[in-house]
Amino acid sequence: MEASEVNNSFYETYGDRWYTAYDDPIALLRAENKVKFPWIVQHLNTHLAADAKVLDIGCGGGFLSNELARVGFRVTGVDLSRESLKVAEAYDATHSVKYEVADAFHLPYPDNSFDAVTAMDFLEHVEHPDKVIKEFARVLRPGGLFFFHTFNRNPLSWLVVIKFVEWLVKNTPKNMHVLRLFIRPQELEKFCHSAGMRVLQMTGLRPVFSSISLKSLFTGVVPEKMRFTLTGSRMISYLGVAMKR
Repeated sequence: MEASEVNNSFYETYGDRWYTAYDDPIALLRAENKVKFPWIVQHLNTHLAADAKVLDIGCGGGFLSNELARVGFRVTGVDLSRESLKVAEAYDATHSVKYEVADAFHLPYPDNSFDAVTAMDFLEHVEHPDKVIKEFARVLRPGGLFFFHTFNRNPLSWLVVIKFVEWLVKNTPKNMHVLRLFIRPQELEKFCHSAGMRVLQMTGLRPVFSSISLKSLFTGVVPEKMRFTLTGSRMISYLGVAMKR
């Protein structure tokens, strides 16, 4: 694998570690979801019906899908990793989420099928995010919402998201992220506009540094109490929502 190619194969190997591991960057995703989930639900409740149909793209182990189902949304989760989908289904307490293998560039759904589409930590793992965003817009009904979280492309995000994680978290896969696939906020806004969507809001997301003890920094383990918070700066990562016109 060339250094410029992102590694997406490791998701097949996690099993229950999606929900149990702390010696792995997957623990960071679990901590982030505790912030992403309420932010998304707030916007869903503001704009859509309580039982809106949500498509979660690149759902992985089902962190977001299962939480959205728990609060009453009708959720479909799709991913290319069959093993990840098995875990997601096993942890779905509602037994209501439809988990399906699907290619995000060619979704097996008619136009205007969903009230909302979510893509958390997905866009930085694909080539041509502009094309996949157009596909997301296709399956969204007019007035539907597209939620995203991804990383800004700059030296600071390279240092924090790529190098710090490689240095400080055990079992970080090689080429889990590559800088060239990170997306600047203005680029993502342009992609949404080209797909017929208008960005309503973007907000930064960062770790709460006080939740990381100094003694835990070099253990290779993500602290169980580590937290993330929203921030005005989008320099490292950002969460956003767009509406289909």
